Amino acid sequence: MKINLLKTVFTLAVIATFLSCEKEFLETSPTSFINLEDTGTSGQLNPEILDATLNGIYSMMINTGTGGSSPLDHADFGQKGFDIYTDFLSGDMALYQNNYNRYSSFVNLLATADYSDVRNYYPWRYYYRVLRSSNLVIKSLGGNDAVPESISGKHSLGQAKALRAYAYFYLTQLYAPEYVPSATVLPLYKDADDPIQAQATMQEVYDFMIEDLNSAITLLDGYNRTSKTNINVDIAKGLLAYVYASKDESASNILAKALADEVIATGSYPLMTSSQVVGGFNSLSTPGWMWGFDLTLTQGLDLVSWWGQIDVFTYSYQYAGDKKGMDNLLYSKIKATDIRKTQFDVNNGLQPRNKFYNAARIEGGQREVEDDYIYMRVAEMYLLSAEMAAKEGQDGAARTRLNELLSKRFTNASDYAYVNSLAGTDLLNEVILQTRIELWGEGKSYLSMKRNKQMMTRGTNHVFHAGLSIPYSDPRLTYKIPRAEIQNNPFIN
Repeated sequence: MKINLLKTVFTLAVIATFLSCEKEFLETSPTSFINLEDTGTSGQLNPEILDATLNGIYSMMINTGTGGSSPLDHADFGQKGFDIYTDFLSGDMALYQNNYNRYSSFVNLLATADYSDVRNYYPWRYYYRVLRSSNLVIKSLGGNDAVPESISGKHSLGQAKALRAYAYFYLTQLYAPEYVPSATVLPLYKDADDPIQAQATMQEVYDFMIEDLNSAITLLDGYNRTSKTNINVDIAKGLLAYVYASKDESASNILAKALADEVIATGSYPLMTSSQVVGGFNSLSTPGWMWGFDLTLTQGLDLVSWWGQIDVFTYSYQYAGDKKGMDNLLYSKIKATDIRKTQFDVNNGLQPRNKFYNAARIEGGQREVEDDYIYMRVAEMYLLSAEMAAKEGQDGAARTRLNELLSKRFTNASDYAYVNSLAGTDLLNEVILQTRIELWGEGKSYLSMKRNKQMMTRGTNHVFHAGLSIPYSDPRLTYKIPRAEIQNNPFIN
């Protein structure tokens, strides 16, 4: 009876934590609703309690309104919403028709120049909600230094630490132009009971992320997840590889490459085949997908979703008038015999009609979204390994990884044999180009732009700033700390 009561109280507290729009991320977690010590104990005895809590965090990653928009902004729907925003910032995604103005001020690079614009607030609120909720789980399991006795407790703690690091990683990428160890960046909350914090240095945040992910890797050893929605040891390694890679330091590059290679070496995630990369990107069961979300009608997603913004075969803005396609300058660099060239419709603004689509292929047809979300796939590890190798002068290793990917994108080896003659900067640039092509629309181009310190030149098919050349360091490509944080945090001017 006691366990059932605790479970009920805990579940209600979690719902209050996740869904209350009146609670700001600046406040400490509402721990007064639950007894953390009892929750930890009951969590050890009944893993379902902790599973329900973690599922709440994973659900927050796909829920609408998690950025705090009121009334609901149709671009505010969790991680995949920010994938679209950052693809626009990188310039690889072109808004080529703008009927409904859902992204107009953002794509015009006006929103990120104004700290009072709510679009600066959305990711800040979303990622701080993820990490605050993760802190609550970690606290319930004994805190940062705890090692739960039960196997299920270890696995829950590992997932919570990885989720916390995931949130901090994206915050560092969105709110800072690059890794500068001494630069102040974000308030760092290590505990659910921490009071309002001043901005920590970049190195402090990175050290904390690395500590969290290394701990998660240890805690998640042997964890056999029942769904790819949950983070396992390979996802933790993939996230840590991204963290190290974003530092752009030699020692960190080597560590990032090693982690990416470890994930590849498991053999658990074969590269997507040529038929799969034009197969819709709509099923989490795709073997090459490492992490994502299995959407069902239960989630209630419709127009306000990633599919509602990108897929012409969903009832969507893509179908109705806020149309998005590949930057035509980037498209021109895809070789004619590359299967990925066919992902984009040259007769319809280079929309990804043959990459992301509902299987029924009826324009505007899917009303209630059941197609899945992708967060990470193994191709990222091949490309990250190749990039790190090229940066460290390991040209042979870089070419090997890149060729492994390209062998799935071309029918004839002679079509990508040019890679074997590349070295140094030319090889690195080719890896970066292939990263942009392979991962288009998946929210990864912005991360590549930042860590590789690129100058991005837009093609001619953009409504705003067509032909613009803009460096990664331009302030308009980095979010501003939002007004809500500045007004409520006395340590930030």
